[in-house]
Amino acid sequence: MLKRAKEWARSIRRDTLAIWTAARDPRVRWHAKALAAGVAAYALSPIDLIPDFIPVVGYLDDLVIVPLGVLLVVRLIPADLLAEFRREAAARANRPTSYVAAAVVGLMWVTMIAFALRWLWPMTASHLSN
Repeated sequence: MLKRAKEWARSIRRDTLAIWTAARDPRVRWHAKALAAGVAAYALSPIDLIPDFIPVVGYLDDLVIVPLGVLLVVRLIPADLLAEFRREAAARANRPTSYVAAAVVGLMWVTMIAFALRWLWPMTASHLSN
């Protein structure tokens, strides 16, 4: 059962990437594009309809809303295009997105830590001397 759940989660992730690709493809009809963009943006966004810190209910949107949205969008996209988007999503999931982006995020963290240490250092030094 756990194996099936993991496979289902992988397929939802792959289909989310596939519908994100579909939302930007000119061969997809406008209403399918609009719904695909909305579902993919919601699925990939860190902001949830129901915050995850609320016990049980917080994960409800991740377990119900996103899969139902993905299912609806998948039905609106022609099968041949969907197969192409799924292949592209699977290939994209297996490679790193961007080393430059990872370096920028890492640099931001190092900078924030440096500022925090710089801000805290005078407080710590004066506290220790007293």
